[in-house]
Order: sequence, then C-alpha cells, then structure tokens
Amino acid sequence: MNSCGALIRLVDFRKGMAGLAALVYHAIGADPFSGTVYVFRSKRADWVKLLVWDGSGLVLAVKRLEAGQFCWPKIEDGVVRLSAALSAGVEYWFFRTSCGEVCRPA
Repeated sequence: MNSCGALIRLVDFRKGMAGLAALVYHAIGADPFSGTVYVFRSKRADWVKLLVWDGSGLVLAVKRLEAGQFCWPKIEDGVVRLSAALSAGVEYWFFRTSCGEVCRPA
C-alpha cells in the first residue's frame, strides 16, 4: 500500500470500480490512481469495498459478513483518513468481525 487509506461515506453498493473511482475524484477531490486504499461501507456496515490502484490497474475487493458488523469510526465531511498504523491494520479488520473472531460460513 503506497499511502494511508481513507474511509469514505456510505455509498450505493451497486457501484463498481469506475463508479467508485469517480466518487473518489468528484466527492473528495482525491486521485483514485494514487495507490491510496479507499474503503467504502454499506448502510448496515456488513459489507465493505476496498478500491486501490496497484500500478497496473484498479483492484476492487469486496467483503460481506455473514453475521455482525464491521467496526466503523465516525465519519465527518465524508472522509476519515487512516493513520499509517491503522492503514497497516486494514487487512486485519477486513477479515475479522467487530468482535475480533474469524467466523466460518454456516
């Protein structure tokens, strides 16, 4: 990851890579091709999408929890910038529930 991630406000989860990249550019004035990881959440906080440019193309990762919700910081003005430490932990919370457990599908 080239730079710290940014958590973006709730979005329409029908958006794909192009729609989310456009949202990054137009809504927050950031460059979606900078290598920054942009994280989007669903209204119920049980889905997240990560968008990042890896140098050769856009990567879109999607995670849906079977139960529970992701822990989510309060977002003001549509964006929360992650510190380097939190950004490094994106992988951890992307694969864990809010209670910290790794759950298997039923």
